[in-house]
Amino acid sequence: MIIWIASYPKSGNTYLRSFLASYYFSENGKFSFNLLIKMHQFPNMKLSKFKPETKVEASKNWIFNQNTFFNKNDLNLVKTHNCLLPFAGNKFTTKKETLGAIYIVRDPRNIITSMTHHYSLDYEEALNYMLDENSSMLEESHEQDHSNFTYLNSWSNHYKSWKNNYDFETLFIKYEDLAKNREEIFKKIILFVDRLSKKNSKIDEKKFQNSIQSTNFSNLKNKELNEGFEESVFSNKTGKKINFFNLGFNNRWQKILPLKIKIKTNEIFSDNLKELGYKNE
Repeated sequence: MIIWIASYPKSGNTYLRSFLASYYFSENGKFSFNLLIKMHQFPNMKLSKFKPETKVEASKNWIFNQNTFFNKNDLNLVKTHNCLLPFAGNKFTTKKETLGAIYIVRDPRNIITSMTHHYSLDYEEALNYMLDENSSMLEESHEQDHSNFTYLNSWSNHYKSWKNNYDFETLFIKYEDLAKNREEIFKKIILFVDRLSKKNSKIDEKKFQNSIQSTNFSNLKNKELNEGFEESVFSNKTGKKINFFNLGFNNRWQKILPLKIKIKTNEIFSDNLKELGYKNE
């Protein structure tokens, strides 16, 4: 069965996965990028029985592929950026395939600043992308294979689709809380995973501490600089590789966003900021 590690892009999914991979898939809690291989991303061309030629066709295969590639008797921690809203009438997953989900949400103003770096967008482009209910992620192969099609929808609809889901249990956490209350939140996550997977073992404190320390942001950033990271991308403007781990918790939209964009985002996301407990400043 699947426990989803879900988020809108640039919301801390990789940081959370790094911790979980260290705790569940290493012997001592020491992180290495190779551990992330044990946590697949879905949708994924490698986890598709067919080569759909359209987005609609790809969405029809989502549940079939989950049943095909993820053993129901195993615990599968799986990354996704997909929203839970149906695409062309096709559901992303159901309680038959899914044990539960951990959803990580992030202040949308920091997502904008992160997206401008990672995707080489300007601020208006990043904001419009987050507002677009048709937004998606797709890396087509030369064969026009759409297996990687990930349906995002808008940022607001994305987090609400997971937060307001009642088909299975979802642990909803804020990225910013991982900086303020790291141990408390990570323990809550482990207890959530262990309860859903019916593991009765206590938290391994030594392994837990090693997992936290070996996945702190500065360590991840240094490992990328020294070893490289396959999830980093090339800039479509300069052609150079963009560091995946950029500012992390030091990303401060208050200091980065231009005044015009700051006012606009505060106005557009006013209700969302209030709901999520972010200051409208």
